[in-house]
Amino acid sequence: MSFNRLETDDFVVSADSITAGLFTDSRTATLSTFFTSSTQTAASSGDYYLNVFSDAANNQLEFAIAYGNKEGSGSEAFDSAVVGKSPSSTNYGQYRNLVLGDENADFSFGGITASDFYAISIDRNRYKESLFPGSLTLELSGSDGKPVLSLTDNSQVVSSVQFNDAGRVFQLVSGSAGSVFTGVNSNGYSENQGSYGFFLPDISTLLLNPLAISESAGIVPVTANNDNAANYELIYNAISGSGAANFVLNSSETITSDFIFIRPRSSQFNYSENPSFISGSTGEVIYSSFVNNPQTYITTVGLYNDNSELLAVAKLSKPLKKDFTKEALIRVKLDF
Repeated sequence: MSFNRLETDDFVVSADSITAGLFTDSRTATLSTFFTSSTQTAASSGDYYLNVFSDAANNQLEFAIAYGNKEGSGSEAFDSAVVGKSPSSTNYGQYRNLVLGDENADFSFGGITASDFYAISIDRNRYKESLFPGSLTLELSGSDGKPVLSLTDNSQVVSSVQFNDAGRVFQLVSGSAGSVFTGVNSNGYSENQGSYGFFLPDISTLLLNPLAISESAGIVPVTANNDNAANYELIYNAISGSGAANFVLNSSETITSDFIFIRPRSSQFNYSENPSFISGSTGEVIYSSFVNNPQTYITTVGLYNDNSELLAVAKLSKPLKKDFTKEALIRVKLDF
């Protein structure tokens, strides 16, 4: 067995971004069928969120919808003697800690402070790393005579990316597939009510601004102290309603590859330690032609550490002929 120590310039690291359809086991980027489970809605978790599936058998969970309100409005209080503590305030506090990292901070959508939001959280099984900015199209059917509202993120038009405790932050604006619609005004926001919310690709979440949504699509939050389900069902009906039923989104994954260049020089790896090369009794090379003009075939590259422990094995697609008149360059790719 022959060894050759690798040098620093034999290693090159490369990173590639791979995109894929988000929904239904990454087979498609478009979700157009929506189902809910009455069992989940009736359970205790139904006070906090609504699971949305792509099939009637409820085998493919796609995303969940929740409603958060800073004052606890929109859901029944845990204790009538404690004002403002309810499932909606719990949701608000959880997302505030996750996104803003400050229990005293307020959500500001496009410069407009909002005391509540709708949250759409993509199921973790739908993607490997994060959502893909610029691929979003979320259509909401309007109420009270309002037209269908199409939303996307503004990742394609911003000059710099904003970050918070949740990672990258993009504003939700009117448009589709990353193309901002400027018919409302120059930045795609709802007039006087800020952006339509946040697109948070690193935690696979969309936060919708009820102020802007109600103005453009007529979807008004229910703030009376009743079942929180009334609010997330508003968004579910808007997504699955007539004229909309169109949710498009891709996932993104960064694949890091380590390229290792193996360089057998003309004077290297021309002899074999295979017993068929050498006489077992005399130790001489059996075939005289292999003495001055040996030929070998490289079929496998093994990567070892300094303790001679085998770490990885690379197989060539076909044997590579090697002799004193030939040099080779073998590129080994490690993905992780």
